[in-house]
Amino acid sequence: MAHYQAPRGMNDTLPEDAELWRHIRDTAERVARLFDYRQITTPIVEDAGVFLRSVGDESDLVQKEMYLFEDRGGDRLALRPEGTAAVCRAYLEHGMGSRPQPVRLFYIGPFFRYDRPQAGRYRQLWQFGAEAIGSDSPAVDAELIELQAMLYRELGLTDLVLRINSIGTAESRARYIEALREHFWPYLGSLSKDSQRRFETNVLRILDSKEEQDRAAVASAPSILDFLDETDTLHFTHVKRFLESAGIEYVVDPFIVRGLDYYTRTVWEFEPASAAGQSTVGAGGRYDGLMELLGGPATPGVGFATGIERIAINLREQGRGPSAEQAVDVVTVPLGDTGAAAALRVASMLRAAGVSVRAGVPGRSMKAAMRAADASGAAYALIIGDREAAEGVATLKPLRGDGEQRTVAFAELAAAIRG
Repeated sequence: MAHYQAPRGMNDTLPEDAELWRHIRDTAERVARLFDYRQITTPIVEDAGVFLRSVGDESDLVQKEMYLFEDRGGDRLALRPEGTAAVCRAYLEHGMGSRPQPVRLFYIGPFFRYDRPQAGRYRQLWQFGAEAIGSDSPAVDAELIELQAMLYRELGLTDLVLRINSIGTAESRARYIEALREHFWPYLGSLSKDSQRRFETNVLRILDSKEEQDRAAVASAPSILDFLDETDTLHFTHVKRFLESAGIEYVVDPFIVRGLDYYTRTVWEFEPASAAGQSTVGAGGRYDGLMELLGGPATPGVGFATGIERIAINLREQGRGPSAEQAVDVVTVPLGDTGAAAALRVASMLRAAGVSVRAGVPGRSMKAAMRAADASGAAYALIIGDREAAEGVATLKPLRGDGEQRTVAFAELAAAIRG
């Protein structure tokens, strides 16, 4: 028989992992609501043009990572590889430009990238993201960074470094790109194949390279901060001042450019202090030209995304996160036909009162049933046989501690279990 496995790079979330994931998602939603961000959910499948038009022909998403397919109707679709373009499509489609600006949105969901699977980097990945659309104020950039920093702080993540940069507007980048071409030209023969291709198509992308053979050339490259115009420089200055006012520490890193073409001005990354740029936990940036790429009016925006898997890995490495999932309150031990029917009724009654109940399997011996009840981790076993069913009572047996078993009427069980 065939032995099926999950597709490579796509993982099951098992019950023992669910509590940590729930903790991350619940914390993310709680923090987002503290900043008055509201949840949006977009389809997992989008028109491929949403991403092909917005992220850039030379991005890794387009070159190597997107899952593209044609459906039976002939439409070219994509499994969504990132959240920002999809949220902006929804903003335009539903006329959110008529709402008070900026529109503050957050999302949680799976995304898909055909990437080389490795720790924290999968082909199906989960992300939490937040977007503020409709304002070009540097205060909004700082707000998103503060939201992201608070999320990590509330989760208990320590030793994260915030790195920020400004990549300016298209005019600033045009001047910088010319300087980069002059800088990288003498190194061209020694650069990686990807960087040699990018030299011809989009030289800015070379700064994204993590290849060892590119490091020396990248490290000695000119800083984009020296090429910003007065308006871009002022915007970045205000972002830094707002961060300082919020008590958020940062490092200016002129080589952060982000991987998608729609970014402008402020960009940032959070990473472990010891990661050397290889393990970004979350990142974001401003994208003032994205709406026009999607066919809408000029509309500024800024946002970030953070990987749930990356957060989980860092929490485990630091020994943080929620305690083990709380055990069930009660396990029923049904004995006999009448007892089994009564046990089902009692279990329903207790659940309605907020008591968690694992239903025991009828037909087992008393010894086997009690062994299973003890293995469940439950606080109590609730023994109901034919005699107990006839009398409307149950035997409540503590499975932890030194308590003694007692007979309790059905109507009083919830109070007895709660103590």
